[in-house]
Amino acid sequence: MGTETLDFKTIKQILSGADSDENLFAEADRIRRSIYGDAVYLRGLIEISNHCKNNCYYCGIRADNTNLTRYRLDKDAIFDCCRKGYELGFRTFVLQGGEDPYFTDDRLCEIVSKIHECYPDCAVTLSVGERSRESYQRLFEAGARRYLLRHEAASEELYGVLHPSDMSLANRLRCLYDLKEIGYQVGAGLMVGAPGQTLDHLLEDIRFMEKLQPDMIGIGPYLRHADTPFGRSSAKCAQGLEKEQKLQLTIRLLAILRILFPYALIPSTTALGTIDPEGRALGLKAGANVIMPNLSPADAREKYAIYNNKLYTGAESAQGIALLRKQVEEAGYRIVTDIGDVKRKDSQ
Repeated sequence: MGTETLDFKTIKQILSGADSDENLFAEADRIRRSIYGDAVYLRGLIEISNHCKNNCYYCGIRADNTNLTRYRLDKDAIFDCCRKGYELGFRTFVLQGGEDPYFTDDRLCEIVSKIHECYPDCAVTLSVGERSRESYQRLFEAGARRYLLRHEAASEELYGVLHPSDMSLANRLRCLYDLKEIGYQVGAGLMVGAPGQTLDHLLEDIRFMEKLQPDMIGIGPYLRHADTPFGRSSAKCAQGLEKEQKLQLTIRLLAILRILFPYALIPSTTALGTIDPEGRALGLKAGANVIMPNLSPADAREKYAIYNNKLYTGAESAQGIALLRKQVEEAGYRIVTDIGDVKRKDSQ
């Protein structure tokens, strides 16, 4: 299988399971090794807040979930996470949270600039949702250089299935293009097997990403949370695909994305590790080259519950880094803790 064979008809055929997964994964792995070798980059994830003003229908930290114990980390707690992560060898910190109004531009800029000042050899990545262009510019000037913002659905129709009417695909895309224009390394992505999603929707996502050319692509299987409209609904459209179907579809799409976007940084996500004990290893073998262990305080990990039964202990914690290293080596790769910038074609 060569990259020139991946037209949209072929992609749809692969996603449907009509072709050999073995050949697909082998080609994806060949491509990632030709550019990144056997390196798997670690990103230290710090979940700064589970407060969110939005009411996305799939997300456990949605504003209307009254069964969730809310928390937010203050700046000292965030700095402590960075200190411990740095001592463990992490050189990228990912500050992730719901769209929490508490984290104003002033507060976030103070945090980002302090991390940048204390750890100048580290990258600061943000994943805090939709903000104004001016906000993104200020955060960039404070020292943030990467931003993760899943587009979730490039289809207007499907975006409306997943989100309330006060959220729009147009604004999500505006954010992504603003980030690109400012100079961030930008990450987009989606849930696989989401309610109402079809293979044609996934093709639409690929078309959009071909236009955006993201530096990072994060995908993972859709997992339900009981305290959401989808989690409470018995309708088939709200259930999504079966577990095994979602797992297979996710790793097939991951491999396709590696072939189509050979230079992208692509994580083997927590959701893959949650849906299957071998999920992360399967993701790596299908072309992923990033893992994001959780540096958040132990009492916060369980509360950042965007879906049920989220993996947050063992290899997901900083304390389990030795186990994670062993698992990655058993899969045939090697953990790298350095900054791990995206490689680009013109630099080869």
